Amino acid sequence: MTLLYFKALHLIGVIVWFAGLFYLGRLFVYHCEAHERPEPERRALKAQFALMEKRLYYGITWPGLCITIFCGTAMLMEWGLPPWILTKIGLVVLLVLYHLWCGHLRKKLLHEKCGWSGKQFRLFNEIPTLLLVSLVFLVVFKEAFSWSVFLLILAGMVLVIGVTVNLLAKRREKDAVGKIKADANYEKKQ
Repeated sequence: MTLLYFKALHLIGVIVWFAGLFYLGRLFVYHCEAHERPEPERRALKAQFALMEKRLYYGITWPGLCITIFCGTAMLMEWGLPPWILTKIGLVVLLVLYHLWCGHLRKKLLHEKCGWSGKQFRLFNEIPTLLLVSLVFLVVFKEAFSWSVFLLILAGMVLVIGVTVNLLAKRREKDAVGKIKADANYEKKQ
């Protein structure tokens, strides 16, 4: 019965952790794109995003990580180490490294020393998506996990994500050019 409590808390921790990481990545995009805004809006947006990033990172993602790792470790004491768990642990290590990298990027954004573009942050924000899909497939299939089928699925996802991010970037650029032209026409009429 105790194992079921750990399992439930582990799942809750995973959901909280991933929700925080997904939103943190979006905040990085918005924080980066605040550079394109005029003052004083730029300064206000950067301050707000920095505060939101700090609260999310320390108040949501860290507790989610800790609950996930603690309860996952407790379950391992009961289950042992079947072969699929070793792969899962490897993926979790990658997720922890991503989490720590987010903390590093958060500080760079705070001190305005991050040279990443909005597009780079959008791609970066898809890393936890790929890790989540990998973890879910691994946990569901366990020993029946097929690497060849999974790698095809993962490659398809990477392709779709890359194409989507590039198409949206082109659309944003086109919209920005259209807005500039509209503003210029408006100013000429004044």
